[in-house]
Amino acid sequence: MATSTQPQTGAKPAAGLSKEEILRYSRHLIMPEVGMDGQLKLKNAKVLLIGTGGLGAPLGLYLAAAGVGKLGLVDFDVVDFTNLQRQVTFGTSDVGKPKSEAARARLSNLNPDIQIEAIEAQLTSANALELLKDFDIIVDGTDNFPTRYLVNDACILLGKPNVYGSIFRFEGQVTVFGMPDGPCYRCLYPEPPPPGLVPSCAEGGVLGVLPGIVGSIQAMETIKLILGSGDHLVGRLLLFDALGMKFRELKLRKNPNCPMCGTNRTITKLIDYFEFCGVRGEEAPAPSVQVPEIAPRELKARLDRGDDLFILDVREPHEFQICNLRGHLIPLGELPRRVHELDSSREIIAHCRSGKRSAEAVDFLRKAGFRKVLNLKGGILAWSDEVDPSVPKY
Repeated sequence: MATSTQPQTGAKPAAGLSKEEILRYSRHLIMPEVGMDGQLKLKNAKVLLIGTGGLGAPLGLYLAAAGVGKLGLVDFDVVDFTNLQRQVTFGTSDVGKPKSEAARARLSNLNPDIQIEAIEAQLTSANALELLKDFDIIVDGTDNFPTRYLVNDACILLGKPNVYGSIFRFEGQVTVFGMPDGPCYRCLYPEPPPPGLVPSCAEGGVLGVLPGIVGSIQAMETIKLILGSGDHLVGRLLLFDALGMKFRELKLRKNPNCPMCGTNRTITKLIDYFEFCGVRGEEAPAPSVQVPEIAPRELKARLDRGDDLFILDVREPHEFQICNLRGHLIPLGELPRRVHELDSSREIIAHCRSGKRSAEAVDFLRKAGFRKVLNLKGGILAWSDEVDPSVPKY
């Protein structure tokens, strides 16, 4: 009986990839380091991204494009106009939309052949283990210490690799935690820094392209873990300086006394990470000190009335150039040595961008003997919202 050598119409190619998938991933398939077997590993992989913002943008785009079969996107935030400078998953039309859903729509358009699960929720001690348990690799794209410790501890408890990245201004770092015999986040940072010591990107800024570079390295590490090839950043902390365009590497060792991954583990369940990091509540940190305040509308009424008020701006000079309330500029860090410029007999209203730094300034001045000093509640952001919309927000 003769056997036809012609391909059957509609027949599916061997090895579990469709004709369309073979075409889509052809540049992978012709690489012997990936090939059909590697692409199938990608197709069968399940990766959870914690955060879809700065780091989550390149992570989502490149992992979706590479053909990772299931992507979970955890984020409870909405797209803000200030995100668009660096969070390239989103467009102007996405402002106001939930980030997880906006990211899911963008990634589904990029690769409709993969499964994308949008999880519009804040990762907490109550839900972390349940959300993480069905994924192979966890990628940390968060920007705060409580969530980083939470992700680390959940990964250790579940035995999941944690591809970690962080960014600030012009610097970034990447490593892989949670691997057998490798260190965890607590080995690197046994204790969180005091609240307010390390400013957030909203306070200190970040060059928009930096998360693209660091997130892409995280994506590369994730793909290497899936393929099981290459040298991973396990026990190695990769540091990137964008201004100097330099990479350097620090060796990380597993701490045998680590309370999470050490020989005699003392942490056996998830804890309250906001309390551990000294942060009150599960939203943005409140001012680090409680001081007397004045509301923006009340300040506007007193200025209109002609009250003798001294407006003290404790932001940085480059922020003053963006917008200002025509106050006297003394950056918070210079206040102790320039306090002589202030007249304690006058009523002083201190302000900054959000009210956090100026609260610290008011606390310092009150301890220095100033009695008539108030903090502008909400700072310039609140002033723009409640008094003068022409004042730019940043």
